[in-house]
Amino acid sequence: MMDWTDRHCRYFHRQITKEALLYTEMVTAEAIVHGDQERLLSFDRQEHPLTLQLGGSDPETLHRAVTIAKAYNYDAYDLNLGCPSDRVQNARFGACLMQEPDLVAACLTAMQEAAKGQVTVKCRIGVDDMDDDAEFSAFIDRVKSTGVTTIAVHARKAWLQGLSPKENREVPALNYQRVYEVKQANPNLTLFINGGIETIKAAQDHLTQVDGVMIGRKAYQTPYILHEVDPTFYGCQAPTNSHQDIAEAMIPYIEKHVNKGGRLHQITRHMLGLYHGVPGARTYRRILSTEAMRSDAGVETFQAALKAIESEALVSESHD
Repeated sequence: MMDWTDRHCRYFHRQITKEALLYTEMVTAEAIVHGDQERLLSFDRQEHPLTLQLGGSDPETLHRAVTIAKAYNYDAYDLNLGCPSDRVQNARFGACLMQEPDLVAACLTAMQEAAKGQVTVKCRIGVDDMDDDAEFSAFIDRVKSTGVTTIAVHARKAWLQGLSPKENREVPALNYQRVYEVKQANPNLTLFINGGIETIKAAQDHLTQVDGVMIGRKAYQTPYILHEVDPTFYGCQAPTNSHQDIAEAMIPYIEKHVNKGGRLHQITRHMLGLYHGVPGARTYRRILSTEAMRSDAGVETFQAALKAIESEALVSESHD
């Protein structure tokens, strides 16, 4: 979810669910150690609970990155072992690290020493020809040997050569059963499942077998599905009651960001799917995809997109 789940996206999602655990986009340990730490690590306290997702393969650099990040009070620190992109492979982190379980163990140990708190892992069920139950179980055992007890598994293997990142989300077959079997063999392991999960009902079904469900792109593209999370899984009301409530809850945040010199589209690009399936959604998206890109666009542009939704909803009601 690099370049997707930034702080504006997460603040938006927090208007829909207060309870779901959110993850940052993957941030490299090198960038944290040598880059603009405030830009990379700062977030609004409303985003809790929040996990910082890290990419890296050098234990010392990961230790330094987590040490720096601790000042920002994240709830957990996750090592990404699932991303298959060429850029990530060239930097020797992401999914390719599953081929080096001892190095993964050293990285996790270093992160835990720095965190003094929860460290987690996100991985695939395999990589290239590392693709049988025994190899995956051995990898899980090596992760567990470091003391890590929470693992999120994307239930597809990754092909590191010959498939694009997009194809790696679609072409390798999903194998949920392999994830279920790892949970059955490791009842004390907290196991999340990821990959191809598009509805809350599907999440409920998976939770009969595992401890948690991770939904990525579907929650980004049609974020209103998150509205079901709090009442379904946590027994409490969602923070907002409608698409309009969610949109209006973002207005003060947008005004503050723009008044500080930020650009409107930096926020609204994450909100294009809010009205998915609602009359007027196409007009709403068009306004935000074009007008919000202007350098002088402010909250009034966002409000114009909302008015377009209201107008088309009234027309739809009158036809009914």
